Amino acid sequence: VQLVESGGGLVQAGGSLRLSCAASGRTFSTNAMGWFRQAPGKERDFVAAIHWSTGSTYYADSVKGRFTISRDNFKNSVSLQMNSLKPEDTAVYYCAATNSLNWISIAEYDYWGQGTQVTVSS
Repeated sequence: VQLVESGGGLVQAGGSLRLSCAASGRTFSTNAMGWFRQAPGKERDFVAAIHWSTGSTYYADSVKGRFTISRDNFKNSVSLQMNSLKPEDTAVYYCAATNSLNWISIAEYDYWGQGTQVTVSS
């Protein structure tokens, strides 16, 4: 499975960005896709995930009510709409996919994109 992110950039606090991730390759086994982020000097953290067949979603507490994950099964893509952005949302955002039933755990994600930078200025 190959994943390619797009949509990062620089935005002022309170603004919005939309990230997209296109999947290709052996995607038929994908159980879920998610977004993760890594700020400088910090570990990679979970942001949001979506179950591929049911559309069920799960969010980190820090982004609930501000971020929305969605998927397009026909296009094999997943998006992350980010509203009310804060400076602490600044990070490299990664798209990832898993075949595992445990789609909440970062350890279960085997396929990763190259990442896209999101910078929120205060």
